[in-house]
Amino acid sequence: MRPPSETELCEAVKPCCAPSRPSTTTQKLQSTVTDPQTGQSHDTKALAAIPGGPALLGTDRPVFPIDGEGPLRKKEIAAFRMDKTTVTNARFQAFVAETGYVTDAERLGDSLVFQGLLPKGSPPSRAVANAPWWRMISGANWRNIFGPDTAGRLEMDHPVTHVSWNDARAFAVWAGGRLPTEAEWEHAARGGLADQPFPWGEREPNDTDFQPCNIWQGRFPHHDTGLDGYVGTAPAQSFAPNGYGLYNMVGNVWEMTCEAFKVRSLKKAVIAAHADKKGYKLSKGGSFLCHRSYCYRYRIAAKNSTSPDTSTSHLGFRLVYDAMES
Repeated sequence: MRPPSETELCEAVKPCCAPSRPSTTTQKLQSTVTDPQTGQSHDTKALAAIPGGPALLGTDRPVFPIDGEGPLRKKEIAAFRMDKTTVTNARFQAFVAETGYVTDAERLGDSLVFQGLLPKGSPPSRAVANAPWWRMISGANWRNIFGPDTAGRLEMDHPVTHVSWNDARAFAVWAGGRLPTEAEWEHAARGGLADQPFPWGEREPNDTDFQPCNIWQGRFPHHDTGLDGYVGTAPAQSFAPNGYGLYNMVGNVWEMTCEAFKVRSLKKAVIAAHADKKGYKLSKGGSFLCHRSYCYRYRIAAKNSTSPDTSTSHLGFRLVYDAMES
């Protein structure tokens, strides 16, 4: 497989990653979530202890400079704990059962589904103009991830998807945690390593003999060979963990952070490329739809943006928590 040239990689912000809803208006959160002071807890065995200190952020080897991937810099952070996996369908189901929470996708009536995941015989649907492999499906939500009446295909150990940033923040209140900052996420993803592109180091995943994470193999968006064992999401705890014991920090699903998507630059081309992202939120890590030939964002320093009410087939989250007092 011929690797893409630098021109091909850097020429534009390509839209495969995560389209957003037409409206970027932030929706108000439901008020039915449980106060964390009531004792809602999470199994500490499912948490990894992340050391504090100087954390690396960004890279000196940016692939998409227009996204603000570089330069590499240091930021002092406090120690914290992090979910070893993304939040699963089982855990999100427990949240909904206790609180009665209604997600943005359920309230708005639709969500974005990758066309390759739609059941055979699905009715015609609206495509995203600049990324027609994305379809807005009425009735798709975290329970019915492929559209109406597909709840029977929900796998409880897989990452919850079709949840928005608003939904993730509501879950975090219930769980007594919060979404990570970009610096916390990158520090955790590196697992103690330095400025390397992947949680395992330098070696590039490929379509032949090395699949350390759940990304696309084959020709995007037409055929995913599934050489890594999965077409679509993989279980939240799959593949080898990184040095801090965290699973799937790249690939599988994009992971939301607490931060707004911002690229600090005075260059007109950069400003123009991101002019429509006011109010958007930052996500990290790439997804099962990423491939080097198109969406080369399954790298630690890579980033993406979505509006806070957007939900898709490949967007999830994990939480962080304050460090345990000694």
